[in-house]
Amino acid sequence: MQIQHHPLISPAPGTQRELISLHYGKPGGKKAYIQASLHADELPGMLVAHHLRQKLQALEDAGRIDGEIILVPVANPIGLSQYALHMHLGRFESTTGENFNRHYPDQIEAAALAAEAELGPDAEANVKILRRELVKAITAAPVDTELKSLRRLLMLMSCDADIVLDLHCDAQAVMHLYTETPCWPECEALSNYLGSRVTLLAQDSGDNPFDEACSQVWWKWDKRFSERFPGRFPIPQACLAVTVELRGAADVEHGLAEPDAQNIIDFLNYRGLISGPAPAMPAAVGDARPLAGCMPIKAETAGVLTFLRQAGETVAAGDVLAHVICPFSGSVTELKSPVDGLFFARDFVRFATAGMRIAKVAGLQATRTGKLLGA
Repeated sequence: MQIQHHPLISPAPGTQRELISLHYGKPGGKKAYIQASLHADELPGMLVAHHLRQKLQALEDAGRIDGEIILVPVANPIGLSQYALHMHLGRFESTTGENFNRHYPDQIEAAALAAEAELGPDAEANVKILRRELVKAITAAPVDTELKSLRRLLMLMSCDADIVLDLHCDAQAVMHLYTETPCWPECEALSNYLGSRVTLLAQDSGDNPFDEACSQVWWKWDKRFSERFPGRFPIPQACLAVTVELRGAADVEHGLAEPDAQNIIDFLNYRGLISGPAPAMPAAVGDARPLAGCMPIKAETAGVLTFLRQAGETVAAGDVLAHVICPFSGSVTELKSPVDGLFFARDFVRFATAGMRIAKVAGLQATRTGKLLGA
């Protein structure tokens, strides 16, 4: 294992943060990239990374890693240091207010233009050419802030990977995944190994989150070249990028993290990055549903929030999921599910403000349009 230190742009004299990455195996073959806690206050991924590094080291010592696996145990040193009044604020950068998991740079057209003269009928060769030019384009793009330098480093390590896993969590939730629709055929096995209750699918959900910045280049290149040069330059979906939601924020326990890490190892084994027979794939415990069918439940008024249903329950349209109680008047507002679906996530805050999103239900039918992700 090699440890690499990547300095970020210094935001002020006397300060310097760095990103640390752990590298297993050797470059040149298949590549997997795994990062934890891009939202720095989402800690289950850090504990999973702790177990992954031990398992990966043992596999490397045994000569069983085929290709390259990069593990970033803390993907956001900026957010890791942000506290206000003893509260950790790891989702948004305090200077700009930007979500650390949005606004990743788009170098799709620059890489396409640079690669176009070399592309041909060999899909595998096209993948290598486009990856090379994408790395060049990301490297050449200027950055002038600490946040932008972090985004560039994360993209440089991940943009040429076959598999990208971004480890997150919700507030209180069951295991679930987010990926782009073209990735689902390859993501289904990951869903089975991890025991995901639902995988939410979208194609360009808005604001360019990290996983989509890694995966969307391929279907966008395929669309671009198919329209301009029909049938000449085949471009496969060469990156499976997935946001893995490791249940809830308080689920930071060895009893959960160690099996999660082993399930990721089993999936990498299944995909050929680890040699030896792959463990049998578990049966599915969930399914894939459109992100546009994921319905946010909003508080209509302010008050004490208490839930009547648990995350993981199947609910029907009209079922009461929670009460919001006004402490002054005693009035009770019922919050109901708008659709039949899986009640897969809810907030851990217990005082709701008017308009606050307090839960999510994954329905089967796409009903929403526009930007599909929250803040």
